Amino acid sequence: MGFLEGRVACVTGGTRGIGFAIANGFQREGADVVINGRDPVKGAQAVEELSRRKGGGAVHFVAGDVKLRSDCEAIVAQTVERFGKIDILVPNAGGGSNYAPVVDMTDEAMAEALDWSFWHTFWTVRAALKHMIPNRWGRIIAMSSVEGKMGKPGIASYVVAKHAVCGLTKSVAREVGTMGITVNALCPGAIETDEMRAQGPSAAESMGITYEELLQTFANESAIKRLNEVEDVAEVALLLASDAGAGITGSLISIDGGTSPY
Repeated sequence: MGFLEGRVACVTGGTRGIGFAIANGFQREGADVVINGRDPVKGAQAVEELSRRKGGGAVHFVAGDVKLRSDCEAIVAQTVERFGKIDILVPNAGGGSNYAPVVDMTDEAMAEALDWSFWHTFWTVRAALKHMIPNRWGRIIAMSSVEGKMGKPGIASYVVAKHAVCGLTKSVAREVGTMGITVNALCPGAIETDEMRAQGPSAAESMGITYEELLQTFANESAIKRLNEVEDVAEVALLLASDAGAGITGSLISIDGGTSPY
């Protein structure tokens, strides 16, 4: 029996990358897991892969675009409808596009980054708390970034959105700290996920370097001189989701190989 037996988790952006690794860990430890993504085909593939394990929790996919409030609220609602409650929320999806120096950045690029990372986190957290507060138990594990603690030229939209996630995390933790609910943010360093491969070249171009140079820059900035792996992030999420993580809240936890100064 896993230590999350009887728990219900919801992971947005859970069909690949960090989100998939976290969902995999939760399911392995016995939680019933709802994963979200925009592509039903990828969703079905992820459910099939996660469901191969004997003895793990059930897995369900909910299609939706987290940049839309209605979809964010529906993801939480369908989690509760499917499994009767929501104990653990990981608003993992996030990103940006059309990166540029601020002098050339469009309103649309900034708005998209905020919708994708900050507003999506706010919408899902607000919806989940309506269920967690009456149950007097919950784990909210937001997804920030090393860029939620540090600035970086050329990707200000992403930096701003991830800083906002950190601020929301600290405020909500203070509001629900006596209610059995913990609220933390993970701050990974660069990890070469599918999303990184999709958006990284644009970010690198806005910084005046190649994609390969961008990855090497991230590695060089760390103490370990390499990129982290998705499993590194998933293991910390497992700790925070467990009863053993009850004393950790309001924290911005770096998983960046020693890149951030704090």
